[in-house]
Amino acid sequence: MASTGQPSRKRVLKEVATIGLDLAKTSRHFVGLDASGRVLTRRRYSKDKLAEITAKMDPCRIGMEACCGAHHLGRQLLGQGHDVRLMPPKYVKRDTNDTKDTEACAEACRRPTMRFVAVKSEAQLAMQSLHRHRSRLVGNSAQLVNQARGFLLERGIAIPQGKHRFAARLPEILEDANNGLGDRER
Repeated sequence: MASTGQPSRKRVLKEVATIGLDLAKTSRHFVGLDASGRVLTRRRYSKDKLAEITAKMDPCRIGMEACCGAHHLGRQLLGQGHDVRLMPPKYVKRDTNDTKDTEACAEACRRPTMRFVAVKSEAQLAMQSLHRHRSRLVGNSAQLVNQARGFLLERGIAIPQGKHRFAARLPEILEDANNGLGDRER
């Protein structure tokens, strides 16, 4: 087979020192830089193919936005021996071109002044989920109490702010409402 003058893909991947990744739902955009920051390869891989490719590579620095799925992929790549750098979304300038975003991630993770987010463990993500869910429940609870206070105020029943005050008056209000219905409406 005649040589085309192009280096083989395996040889190019051996020279990659830094990788930039852009995570999409079904694919991963991949840009590989050499030690001097020159672009060696730009590819798009499926999720499974990317894990297969990075497992065969020498350990290198990998930069990506800390978005949905980044911590999961980050743990996989750390397990393969790579140095994973997650960038906060506010530091990642979005472009209309995924390849440009990917190249920007690769370049940014080489900067000494760049701030990164630690890859979270399963336990840390679970705790974060619980805190967010609790926060949403507390917020929704306050909204519902305030809405009920508004409904009651329209009927001449004023209740001061606070869930505890609402809860204290609720049995009395329900009893009055129940007695006011009479036999015809029950």
